[in-house]
Amino acid sequence: MSRPWMRPALLALPAAAVIALAVLGPFFAPHAVDAGVDIPYAEPSTAAPLGTDHLGQDVLTHLLVGGWGLLVLAAVIAVLVTALAAVIGTVAALRPRVGAVIERSTDALMLLPPILAILLVMLSWPSSGAAGLVLIAVVVGTPYTARVFAAAASGVAASGYIEVAAASGERLAYLVFREVLPNLRTTVTTQLGLRFVEAMYLVSTAAFLQLPTALGDSNWALMVRENSSGALLNPWSVLAPSLAIGLLAVSVNLAIASARTGRQGVQV
Repeated sequence: MSRPWMRPALLALPAAAVIALAVLGPFFAPHAVDAGVDIPYAEPSTAAPLGTDHLGQDVLTHLLVGGWGLLVLAAVIAVLVTALAAVIGTVAALRPRVGAVIERSTDALMLLPPILAILLVMLSWPSSGAAGLVLIAVVVGTPYTARVFAAAASGVAASGYIEVAAASGERLAYLVFREVLPNLRTTVTTQLGLRFVEAMYLVSTAAFLQLPTALGDSNWALMVRENSSGALLNPWSVLAPSLAIGLLAVSVNLAIASARTGRQGVQV
């Protein structure tokens, strides 16, 4: 009870390990990405500890090199969605009329499935690349998160010191950034983690579909797609990237849930 941060920190260790693998992996890759080391779908060996893929290339090398692009895109999407939703949700809580307009707009956007939006935009505008993927992910991911922030900010917006600040003539920007958002740190942290997991799934799905091509020829999602036909010959060619993505998502989710439970326990 005296260290409520310990359990979330321990649960976040697998995610930290996966992130370290993605960031530092390219510096420790044993082979060039396009170097053939054995026959296709060869079993693990000294030259290829995780065996080879469909082209006879080292699975471990692709695992070490193929994660940073997915993580960077997911992190950018998570930060943009959280920041934009925090501002929109806070404005909606402070200005009910504006909040009604925002609510109707978000209702319309929430009806559009993210994957469908990505397919429509990326296939009709393939040159948009990673920037197009980020733009669509932010547009379709912000509405729900804005609802969460509006609900969290409503209690703060109704407090006495906010009413005093508004009555004294403080501008909306001051109320949003100086009065309300500093009191939503827990919500911001929680939503940032959840949006990162959601963005990781979204980017991985787009990469699996080879949208956008800017992610390159070697990433975890593409490894799963290209090596699925040989999963029985060398399971590691599919299991290794799948475990990296799944372990990251599960670890972050468990850490966030544990931190939330710990804070509630401390408050009680």
